[in-house]
Amino acid sequence: MNGYFDIPSDLQHSYGGLIAIHMQEALVPVLVGLLLALPVGLLCVHYDWLYPPVLWTSTVLYAIPSIAFFVVLIDYTGLTQLTVMIPLCLYSLVVLVPAVVDGIRSVPEETNAAASAMGIGLARRYFQVQLPIAVPAIMAGLRVAVASSISLVSIGALIGNQGGLGNLLTTAQLYDRPRLAVTSVVTTAVLAIVIDALLVLLRRVLTPWEPPSARAARRSGATTADVAARTPGGVS
Repeated sequence: MNGYFDIPSDLQHSYGGLIAIHMQEALVPVLVGLLLALPVGLLCVHYDWLYPPVLWTSTVLYAIPSIAFFVVLIDYTGLTQLTVMIPLCLYSLVVLVPAVVDGIRSVPEETNAAASAMGIGLARRYFQVQLPIAVPAIMAGLRVAVASSISLVSIGALIGNQGGLGNLLTTAQLYDRPRLAVTSVVTTAVLAIVIDALLVLLRRVLTPWEPPSARAARRSGATTADVAARTPGGVS
């Protein structure tokens, strides 16, 4: 294993430090994106006319190359982690907003009617009735968004070594050490798999009422695939 984990000193971080930075830059934007998507998705459900322009806007933002975002943001945020995380947050919305909308729309009308008849207000109904039922759909979108964000963080290596494990890719080319590139790719893939597994466990904890048959169907990847199919590709 000699050479795979021998991190050059000019990166100013150990192997563990690069993993920590990578995960911070990948997960924080998705968390912020989720916090934005929850109220936006609710508004899109209550006002149907709002959903098409919101979806169109998020899709257009997703289609903008991250390098173009960097060029615009550098003048304001500099060569910092924030410059990397802002585009990732915007990219996550193209998956998370539809996931929230689909989740809320999956709540049976009878359930909403019963909650309304019990005098439960809109805000309380959203948090106590609709969101718990929408968890499977939201978690499916969250899994896609997290996997995408973990892979895209590496692009930050183009702006002052802000790419976490992606910094090893440029260093591998600079010092002609292909083993570092292998370390970067394999570690990134492992992180994506581990985080995805943790999200699956979290979904099971949050949805103890979900029948085993539904869980088996989700393990087949059908729900995630449906969400991913709505996600434009080709971000560079």
